[in-house]
Amino acid sequence: MSMRQGGGLPGYKNKRLCHRRRHSRVTRALTMLHAVMDDMQGFGVSSTRYLQTHYQDAQGLFLWVSWAADLRNTFFIFFPLWFHLRPSVGIKLIWVAVIGDWLNLVFKWILFGERPYWWVHETHYYADGVRPDIEQYPMTCETGPGSPSGHAMGAAGVYYTLVTSILAVTASKKKHGGRKSSNNSYLKVILWSVFWGVQVCVCLSRVFIAAHFPHQVVAGVITGMIVAEAFNRTQWIYRASMKKYFYTTLFLTSFAAGFYLLLKAVGVDLLWTLEKAQRWCAKAEWVHLDSTPFASLLRNMGTLFGLGLGLHSPLYTENKRSSSAVSRAGCVVGSLLLLHLFDSFKPPTHTAALFYLLSFCKSATVPVATVSIIPYLVNSALGLHSKKAA
Repeated sequence: MSMRQGGGLPGYKNKRLCHRRRHSRVTRALTMLHAVMDDMQGFGVSSTRYLQTHYQDAQGLFLWVSWAADLRNTFFIFFPLWFHLRPSVGIKLIWVAVIGDWLNLVFKWILFGERPYWWVHETHYYADGVRPDIEQYPMTCETGPGSPSGHAMGAAGVYYTLVTSILAVTASKKKHGGRKSSNNSYLKVILWSVFWGVQVCVCLSRVFIAAHFPHQVVAGVITGMIVAEAFNRTQWIYRASMKKYFYTTLFLTSFAAGFYLLLKAVGVDLLWTLEKAQRWCAKAEWVHLDSTPFASLLRNMGTLFGLGLGLHSPLYTENKRSSSAVSRAGCVVGSLLLLHLFDSFKPPTHTAALFYLLSFCKSATVPVATVSIIPYLVNSALGLHSKKAA
């Protein structure tokens, strides 16, 4: 027995030595990764400082761009406009925006991205020097993780969808018209120039207000384009049943909630950024409940579920037969005006559960009203229903 023990001792030592070596390699790799991330984030803070110092006069433009890039404008402006002009484009916009923002939430929970406005105060990167003084703005203090940028990802997905849809429509008209047009190449150049111009402005605005680092906005643009291109190749969304809308909404909500609970059970707090936002935001009133991850999740799920309700409403079935130019114009104007008024309603924030519930209901109402209620009212006002009945 002693010989077997003595013979087994070198093997045991070798295993421990291999384990130590692997642990040492992992430790060195993590240390190197941490150093690389610190360098990237230090460069990001320097970029923010440079933009705020040299382009302070463009502050109003940068703030407006950040506001315009919010997905809320996709739901309240782009969707009603395009749905009444070309329903397939409106439907695809909702799917791209909702699925893209859902993926953005999952990526943020996995990647644990910092944000400049709190990182600059907590990092040891500036241990031997003076920390840069960067300004904050009302849209700076978002409460979720920073990578990838939701604004950059949303803007890339939405505008990529618009550009490719417009080009597809013009190519289809040219094909059916049986004539070649040299203007098509010019249109491509113009639209893609606008697309990239918008992306550059959105990325610069997010870095300017210290909400994101440069690598986070670049990652957002790339992932947003990938999501939009995936839906360019997807056809079932245009004929999805109400059951499919319901189960898709249920699956996405359950997956996100389950993922949150699973990580929380193993000791990972996915709401770690909320404390940082409350601690380092320059003004407490700039920390908004509607920027939390669950507010975004329920807002998007409400929008998707509401789209399904609207498309399978008896009112929509009756209204889609009326496709006159006057009817479409009335629906566009009516939708934009009514949704603008509806957007002024802000759910109370004193109770988180009530806020989330009302956010879901408000978001679901937007596509229902756009798709079925407003067209029914417009067609009734124009007397189209009575004409069809006669």
